[in-house]
Amino acid sequence: MGVLDLASSRAAAATIVVLGLVLSFGVVCNGGKTSSFVRKVEKTVDMPLDSDVFKVPPGYNAPQQVHITQGDQLGKAVIVSWVTVDEPGSSSVLYWSANSKKKKAEGKITTYKFYNYTSGYIHHTTVRNLMFNTKYYYVVGIGHTERQFWFITPPEVGPDASYTFGLIGDLGQSYDSNKTLTHYELNPQKGQAVLFVGDLSYADNYTNHDNVRWDTWGRFVERSVAYQPWIWTAGNHEIDFAPEIGETKPFKPYSHRYHVPYKASGSTSPFWYSIKRASAYIIVLSSYSAYGKYTPQYKWLEEELPKVNRSETPWLIVLMHSPWYNSYNYHYMEGETMRVMYERWFVTYKVDVVFAGHVHAYERSERVSNVAYNIVNGICKPVKDQYAPVYITIGDGGNLEGLATNMTEPQPDYSAYREASFGHATFNIKNRTHAYYSWHRNQDGYAVKADSMWFFNRFYHPVDDSTSAE
Repeated sequence: MGVLDLASSRAAAATIVVLGLVLSFGVVCNGGKTSSFVRKVEKTVDMPLDSDVFKVPPGYNAPQQVHITQGDQLGKAVIVSWVTVDEPGSSSVLYWSANSKKKKAEGKITTYKFYNYTSGYIHHTTVRNLMFNTKYYYVVGIGHTERQFWFITPPEVGPDASYTFGLIGDLGQSYDSNKTLTHYELNPQKGQAVLFVGDLSYADNYTNHDNVRWDTWGRFVERSVAYQPWIWTAGNHEIDFAPEIGETKPFKPYSHRYHVPYKASGSTSPFWYSIKRASAYIIVLSSYSAYGKYTPQYKWLEEELPKVNRSETPWLIVLMHSPWYNSYNYHYMEGETMRVMYERWFVTYKVDVVFAGHVHAYERSERVSNVAYNIVNGICKPVKDQYAPVYITIGDGGNLEGLATNMTEPQPDYSAYREASFGHATFNIKNRTHAYYSWHRNQDGYAVKADSMWFFNRFYHPVDDSTSAE
């Protein structure tokens, strides 16, 4: 063999080695699946104020923006809220089931001012001592224009109570928002309550935080939330902190309009609380309230997690707005300090799943944790951990800000599936050991599942439920 031939052979061998290392590196570093689905590139456009979904109900002082949420910790109470405009009117709620006499609950009225906006009369009435698994009818607007709705209470809290939650986040009031809500309503896998992971109206995106957009959003979602409870999480677009126009009290519009049963779980703030519903224990956290050591939220969560009785409520679900694991180049690392504070607790108490929003796209993680890192030991990469939760980002409701399309490359190995599309999800608890989760993009038929997995309960059936190939 000549010198040139030998050099060529060595060069070829070196190329093969380098190529092998590159391919090997790709196998090691790449994670799960980045969807190849290609959607039409269209600008997200807000629905105009004269859209039919924003229509004011007819009649003098007619209740509008009617919405319900759970009113206690067990699911035997409902908070009914609505707005009247012409005058305060009655805060009474008349309610009954097929087998009971009509009863009346009394509530309270609040109002607020925000810059040059004055709210209508906001009513909040808690209906208590309801029967489980029962359909109730209710009427608001008594004495003026009455409007009737209904809801179904959850089954009694217990380990094998089946239940289906819808998942929606970062909704807004664009045409895409309307598609998301319609898609959820027509999903054959009917959700019985919505776990809403924050960012409701996006009123703060308009000039002077135009609070008229809180009213339009309330009328837009009424068609769902007047009939099934939405469990509220506060997001960054609920802060409404605007010192430039003299508004320095955070969360003012949100806290006046959306009440939650925080005192029932010993919380001192409506921004973090817990409820039990069927076989699920749901903990809501606030990404935008203080959460460091010694803060009220920290102390509450430290005392709350040991209270969870998994033999009563096997499924432990956490809601927050800012995700801890995120492989998009949007809001990257914003949830990191909260992760450092609380992730060890989530692993210790075997949280099944964490739902977050904020990033306007979809992502599902593997079961991973990153609790070993202590600044000096260099152990700074998430590792598979079957006691850790699955982290799901579902900030893809359809708001005006549009989709987060820029992803980090290569896909991290903790990321099981990601896609920049608008949509919603359902979490269908079958029994104490199994739950079926599915994500539905708006472009598909109502029954189509773009991503799905079987969850195996971390307390009763903690086997490997990962969906990515090793």
